[in-house]
Amino acid sequence: MTKTQSSGWGSRVGLILAMAGNAVGLGNFLRFPAQAIENGGGAFIIPYLVCFLLMGLPLLFVEWSMGRYGGKHGQHSTPFIFDAMGKAPYWKYFGVFGIFTNIAVAAFYCYLESWALSWAYYSVTGAFTGMSQEEVGAFFKNYIELGTNHPVVFWMICLFLNTWILSRGLSGGVEKVAKIGMPLLLAFGAVLAVTGITLQAEPGGAVNDGLVGLNYLWTPDFDSIWSFKVWVAAAGQIFFTLSLGMGSIHCYASYLNSKEDVALNAMSAGWMNEFVEVVLGSAVIIPISIGYLGIEAVTEMVSGGSGLGIGFAVLPKLFSGWGVFGIFAGVMWFGLLFFAGITSSLAMGTPVMGFLKDNFKIKESTGAWIFGSIILLLGIPCVLSPDAFNEYDYWAGTIALVIFAMIEIVLFAWVFGMDKGWREINTGADIKVPTIFKFIIQYVSPLFLIVVFIGAAPGIWENATKETSFYGWLARFLLIGLFVGVAMMVYIAKKRNNPQYAADEPFEKPNTLN
Repeated sequence: MTKTQSSGWGSRVGLILAMAGNAVGLGNFLRFPAQAIENGGGAFIIPYLVCFLLMGLPLLFVEWSMGRYGGKHGQHSTPFIFDAMGKAPYWKYFGVFGIFTNIAVAAFYCYLESWALSWAYYSVTGAFTGMSQEEVGAFFKNYIELGTNHPVVFWMICLFLNTWILSRGLSGGVEKVAKIGMPLLLAFGAVLAVTGITLQAEPGGAVNDGLVGLNYLWTPDFDSIWSFKVWVAAAGQIFFTLSLGMGSIHCYASYLNSKEDVALNAMSAGWMNEFVEVVLGSAVIIPISIGYLGIEAVTEMVSGGSGLGIGFAVLPKLFSGWGVFGIFAGVMWFGLLFFAGITSSLAMGTPVMGFLKDNFKIKESTGAWIFGSIILLLGIPCVLSPDAFNEYDYWAGTIALVIFAMIEIVLFAWVFGMDKGWREINTGADIKVPTIFKFIIQYVSPLFLIVVFIGAAPGIWENATKETSFYGWLARFLLIGLFVGVAMMVYIAKKRNNPQYAADEPFEKPNTLN
């Protein structure tokens, strides 16, 4: 299949920052510290790093190389990338997950972004000044339960920003935002991290020392290492933080030149994400909150592995006691969360735009507005009810990721073939990928994923059979309808274009990276 390229990356720096932005999200700063505290503190880092080496990094190699391979054949979304690699007619329908997941996750992720944007606004206006901790907590509860200060306006602003940026293309929109957003995110994170670990709380603080919070976070409870629950939590965090099993990495990588290095790019984006999560993410939310509230109060707040309560209901009150710097701290904290969110959600729109352009000749700008419209419709239940938000998060943002990852690694290592796959990973590589990863990708990672899925099976059954509200059921039906709808679009695209993928006639793109 021969096509002309109208979109691509302007520079390697822009690509790496965009890929890192795809991975660095709200979970780095809110979810990871809470997961660490709940699952053994410093000991959690052991299963976490093991999961990164045995599952995260191998899947990064796989997804980058699959994406570049699909790009050589003129395809930029997983249904027909899978079709090119697997040949059998059913593989493209497994690739539906790579579009379905991005749409479903973006539906609630954009709403979460609006929380950060509006909280930055409230920080500037001094809305939390003079409030007690209970009053800030009530403000947050009222905020998420359709109260008077509900973020509908900010949600619409976020939807428009995401759609407009996507309509500008990769180099003209996504890459430019990454070049601005990621440096600001790192700068804000560094300032807040230094503040957190050098914190001297105001008189009356429970601990009066931010280092106590950092020490608590990383004090190991080695008994937790033997808990299967902790390993499942670590694996889930790796998926969540690296944006694996979604199809967005495939799409970004599909715009690379056929000889462009995917091994070094994958490692660069992966390790940058780990630095942000482990170093910056751990040094902000927990040290600051423990420095004021004490260990017992914070431990209770992170029960369930989420830092949302601390991030939105506790830190604003603490910042309000810092005088003028507190205003800047609030803007930096919520600005950091907003940039982390938008760089991730932008990545979710690109596979949809690529699919529409490749198979239906729809311009990228038009595809972006189609994507925005779908997100608007699917996001309404999330805005109206936390039950819909939770359903999207669990089924699309957790379970679908694991299923998709199991499918893609079997396709890559056992159907496409590990020898061909290994050559694809190493083609154009500026570094030599250790040979042990060939064994890990073919044997260890698939087994690891199967064990994780089996471990999650009781929870899947429990969530599938539990009672929920009208909006919870609506979310489930919308998710089923979305998957079926995307599958039908793939079927129509195949009938419409009947693409033929010949290995000796790849689609070659000019090398634009430098």
